[in-house]
Amino acid sequence: MNYRRKFVVKPGSNLRLDKIDPGYTDKHETHETADKDTAKEVGRMDRLQYLLYADASRSLLIVLQGMDAAGKDGVVRHLFAGMNPQGTRVSDFKQPTREELAHDFLWRVHQRTPANGQVVIYNRSHYEDVLVARVNKLVPRSVWSKRYDVINDFEKMLSEHRTCILKFFLHISADEQLDRFRARLDDPARRWKISDSDYSVRELWPKYMEAYEEAIMRTSTKRAPWYVIPSNHKWFRNLAISRIVADAMDEMQLKLPRPHVDLTEIRRKYHAAEREADGKKK
Repeated sequence: MNYRRKFVVKPGSNLRLDKIDPGYTDKHETHETADKDTAKEVGRMDRLQYLLYADASRSLLIVLQGMDAAGKDGVVRHLFAGMNPQGTRVSDFKQPTREELAHDFLWRVHQRTPANGQVVIYNRSHYEDVLVARVNKLVPRSVWSKRYDVINDFEKMLSEHRTCILKFFLHISADEQLDRFRARLDDPARRWKISDSDYSVRELWPKYMEAYEEAIMRTSTKRAPWYVIPSNHKWFRNLAISRIVADAMDEMQLKLPRPHVDLTEIRRKYHAAEREADGKKK
């Protein structure tokens, strides 16, 4: 199945998250069959990232958004760990520092965009400024409501600089989130992720869904599309995202660059050095 067509939010369309099943798994009933397909897609991503780094004419920006425990860290760990770290970077966006607050809201984001040849993953992003800022009333409506157009212009500029932008909303149900919170409590290795805000934010779930719906509808463009990924099942989430990323990179038609040196001359020097080394051994 073409997951890009399946999960994309078309520009100008009406989005209702409560009409999208977060437990959807396509033809897969268990993780066994999905994991095999995911491994193939991750392999494609790795090969294509090598070409992206070598070609150095394009870049890739991946945005991960979702409620707490939606799986943003899991996506980074399972799908991008195999990429060459020399050309891959993960940036997270926590509460702004005093210096960041002294600038416009995109200042800290722009500094972390990918250079040519790079893949950058945003674990949360500039969209926090139309989500958290809106729901928690950190700024008035007159401020956050103008940010959608600013974000669209920002992403248009990146696209014109040959950056491919893929934005993923990891869609889980409120019940699934509660189950994952419980799992964290029961797992000593993951208790460090628990915060005081986890349960208080749940009370704002409807307001967050409303904020996400508007943000996604207002900023899903042909240049920078949003994909709503059913994420109750982590294994299907990983398959869907890896396939979308691999397909998008494949469409870049990346190629290895031509050598910048005279290979005939390099071979001559190599063979000369080889003869000299053999002579010393004798």
